[in-house]
Amino acid sequence: MSPAPPNRPAPPGKDSSLYQFFAPGGLLAHTHPAYEFRRGQLQMAQAVEQALEEKRHLIVEAGTGTGKTLAYLMPVIRSGKRVIISTGTKNLQEQLFYKDIPFLERALFSEHVETAAVRQSQGRLSAVQLGKEPARLSVCYMKGRNNYLCRKKLYDLTGRPVLSGLEEIEHYRAIAAWERTTATGDRAELAELPEASALWHKLDARADACIGQKCSEYERCFITEMRRRGMESDIIIVNHHLFFADLAIKLQAEGAPDAGILPEAAAVIFDEAHELEDVAGNYFGISVSNLRVEDLARDIEASLQHNKMMSASLSGALGSLRERSQFFFSLLPPGEGRFAFETRREFLEENGDEFLALNQALMRVAGELEGLPQKPEEIFNFVRRAQELQVHLRFAMESDDRNTVFWIERRGGRANSPQRHPSTSLRAGPGTEKPTEGFKNRQNVFLQATPIDVGPILRECLWSKLECAVLTSATLAVGGGFEYIRQRLGMEHARESVLPSHFDYENQALFYVPPDLPDARTPQFTALAAKRIRKLLEITRGRAFVLFTSYAQMNEIYQRLLGEIEFPMLRQGNAPKSVLLEEFRLTPNAVLFATSSFWQGVDVQGEQLSCVIIDRLPFAVPSDPVVAARVKAIGADGGNAFFEYQVPAAVITLKQGFGRLIRSLHDRGLLVLLDNRILKKRYGRVFIESLPNYKKTTDLGVVEEFFGHDA
Repeated sequence: MSPAPPNRPAPPGKDSSLYQFFAPGGLLAHTHPAYEFRRGQLQMAQAVEQALEEKRHLIVEAGTGTGKTLAYLMPVIRSGKRVIISTGTKNLQEQLFYKDIPFLERALFSEHVETAAVRQSQGRLSAVQLGKEPARLSVCYMKGRNNYLCRKKLYDLTGRPVLSGLEEIEHYRAIAAWERTTATGDRAELAELPEASALWHKLDARADACIGQKCSEYERCFITEMRRRGMESDIIIVNHHLFFADLAIKLQAEGAPDAGILPEAAAVIFDEAHELEDVAGNYFGISVSNLRVEDLARDIEASLQHNKMMSASLSGALGSLRERSQFFFSLLPPGEGRFAFETRREFLEENGDEFLALNQALMRVAGELEGLPQKPEEIFNFVRRAQELQVHLRFAMESDDRNTVFWIERRGGRANSPQRHPSTSLRAGPGTEKPTEGFKNRQNVFLQATPIDVGPILRECLWSKLECAVLTSATLAVGGGFEYIRQRLGMEHARESVLPSHFDYENQALFYVPPDLPDARTPQFTALAAKRIRKLLEITRGRAFVLFTSYAQMNEIYQRLLGEIEFPMLRQGNAPKSVLLEEFRLTPNAVLFATSSFWQGVDVQGEQLSCVIIDRLPFAVPSDPVVAARVKAIGADGGNAFFEYQVPAAVITLKQGFGRLIRSLHDRGLLVLLDNRILKKRYGRVFIESLPNYKKTTDLGVVEEFFGHDA
């Protein structure tokens, strides 16, 4: 990714240093209402600036409260280079675009604030260079393609009787009216459209059905416009999913000029970089499912009917494809959730005819489509999709690639098709989420192939191509170093820095581990843990997150405490995440019981959250197929997978979970780990040495004193 500098004035001289911006009495002190000098913030800004200037990679852990977004935005603005900023969460994307960038615009170039407001409404923002003569900087916020409307699909749908039910007709009318006025096509503008709208899936701009420059709506396309904005921008804000989806498309297209939507950039800042291995692994892997085959058949059918090109032979070919797909996927080995497919060879020996029949059905559909006279451009796209499905199916069933783990996932219905989630089903993400109710009458089966080690792929396809990559997060270091993250991501020759937190953890937080509870892996643990949680909640007067490593444990302890504690109890799964969080913030003394998705990306400041209780050390489920394959591979290379992979991964997850508590200098509270293996096992020291310098205790009396109770 060589830089393609935007057409704008060269960056001015740096008469104003980073120190003058961040230091007491500097520009930040005069413009930020809650300014405090943060030495770690200045140190990070200087490290990022040096990395950009020297074209070096940088790994930097910046604890909560450092102010890391401003610390990397300022050197990016001063560099004059085009930079992509990739985040782990949508919340951070929005913070950067709607809060941090406008703040810097006001601080650096106050007379142009009005221009910024206009550009913000168009999904692009102007900002400025810090120096003698301010030059405008353009910032673009990009999301994945399925967030945007495809105009061609909408126009093709007009007047066609394919809408099902009054609700879908109402949604169609709302989308059609909105399309006439929207500048971005971003579905986030349609507040009234439900998250799980089936109609949106038929109308979104996902790459599968895109015919690119040959589309009649190409010039007015929202994706085309987003690509243009990216090309004109100096800073492009994306999330990790979009970044790696785009990279995977470009690798597959072998450098085709119109592949992907992200422009070339000199540098990439990866914030929340602890998520990179799992996200990259999913996008460098493949997934073949009965759902993917059905989507193809449905898209072909709709197009042929629209263009009045359906024939008896094509109808027969599509019917055969659907039948062969359902039969083949129904034959795959039984199992719940995610499990390794270690019997592929035996399966093919027994069911090879059905595997060949599905391949032939895909070939037949592609052949029938290729034989159509005067076919519209989208037909060529369907042929490509059918051929790609064949290639992926053969790889998933026949490949002997040693760096790939082959596995199966069963889910009910489209709403629960596999999310691109972390491979460790105990880490933050939907890995341990209970499937949403509904769609149970239809089971979707996914054949997955995931790289075991993404390090070599990233080293060859990303790190070696970038001038500068900055990896940052509040949770990257294990035992004070970056050996784990460097090894997992294949990053060599990077500068490293662990910055001190701005918070006074020793006085703000108390870390309690009960020494008397039984081993967390024993049957006796749950009942005694529930009693201890009850006692702790009485001391803290509720105001707590109780976080679990499994859905089953959460439900059992929730049921045990129902009616036993006097505080309002909220449980993940009873309402959407955003609704639960808002209810927690507004309900005095509330207690929220939750699993993995609440371990990160959640911010509740103030006394309302005064306690975080975690049930067990968050080790990944060893039976998870990707985790098991990584453990086996490390062992085969003579390594110790437990200390090199499983412990460090759990350390980072625990740091994320505890990071929910102290979010400002004024927060104060209790951290509890009910799993006393952290005290009794040799590896426990790695966890303790990796956590901030909390005040520690094993005495419940100290906890009571911390909250002002009589011991």
